[in-house]
Amino acid sequence: MILEILSAGLIISACLAIFLDEAVYSVAALAGTLFITALLYAFSDALFVAIFQFAVGAGTLAVLFLSGEMLSEKPTKTSQKNLVLIIGAGVLLSLPAIFLSISEIPVALSGISFGEALWDLRAADVVLQGFVIMTVALGILIVLHEKRKGEK
Repeated sequence: MILEILSAGLIISACLAIFLDEAVYSVAALAGTLFITALLYAFSDALFVAIFQFAVGAGTLAVLFLSGEMLSEKPTKTSQKNLVLIIGAGVLLSLPAIFLSISEIPVALSGISFGEALWDLRAADVVLQGFVIMTVALGILIVLHEKRKGEK
């Protein structure tokens, strides 16, 4: 039951991160998404992957919070109707995760546990996450440099 609740929370927070108008609220919803992802890894006996996901998420969120606050314009507040629609869409999208289940592959057949597979076979994922964080940070530096250059 805990995994189903976390799955629904993950999908709802991801929908909020995508569709909220204000950048700071969207990044806060993304923080929830990354934290719930780390919790799902921890509950699936992949503790090292959960710790790594949490650490990478914290670094990404620091960059996104600063850039969202500095570079975005302050839009009007999100209406309650839109917020309810976004949460409702997230709930609808999470229904398959709650009511449908996928049978697990027995460990004897695969030869490796879920936690070991995530930790041992994540080299490309780790490199790509680092590349995304670096690209976002460099893009923000370029935008801030151009913005400062234009103010002089």
